[in-house]
Amino acid sequence: MLRDKVKIGVMVSGGGTNLQALIDAQKSGIIESGEIVLVLSNKADAYALERGKAAGIATEVVLKSECKDSEEFEARLIDALEKAQVELIVLAGFMSILSKNFTDKYKNRILNVHPSLIPSFCGEGFYGLRVHRAALEKGVKVSGATVHFVNEIPDGGEIIMQKAVEVEEGDTPETLSKRILENAEWKILPASTELVAKRILESK
Repeated sequence: MLRDKVKIGVMVSGGGTNLQALIDAQKSGIIESGEIVLVLSNKADAYALERGKAAGIATEVVLKSECKDSEEFEARLIDALEKAQVELIVLAGFMSILSKNFTDKYKNRILNVHPSLIPSFCGEGFYGLRVHRAALEKGVKVSGATVHFVNEIPDGGEIIMQKAVEVEEGDTPETLSKRILENAEWKILPASTELVAKRILESK
């Protein structure tokens, strides 16, 4: 069955809740055009690796500290992806900016989820709770999440899907983050992954 599916590599740095959403979506049939074949991390202690192992997915770690520069780091990432024959990459909390060289190699084949409605609260320096803090400081009434293609500009690629989430009275960056994760990120990341995997499958 696997040969009829697009091979997906998920790149992670942390706890992997978005990875778990992808694994669950694959099990429930939301993702049917692709199959996660590799969980690739730049942190040896990322809990996401345990999630991958628990789901029977191959895992790999590439540490920047063991590379002489970012070129070698990216070459090792590419090597791991190519060995697993990955055709579609999903960044699920991968905390390392990828160069133009890397993103051009996988043009329209790298997805990322960002916890705001791009073009608001995005770009360099906007990640994690910083995004939600900025949104609350601005007083926005609606935030949400965006899945987009990745290019060399942080959060700069074409938007694939967005989902709005209301900001509630008394929200903290933590409560807003949790609501956006549960109501937006965990829904649109699997849906976008299926959409792009299906496109790749149809273009073969």
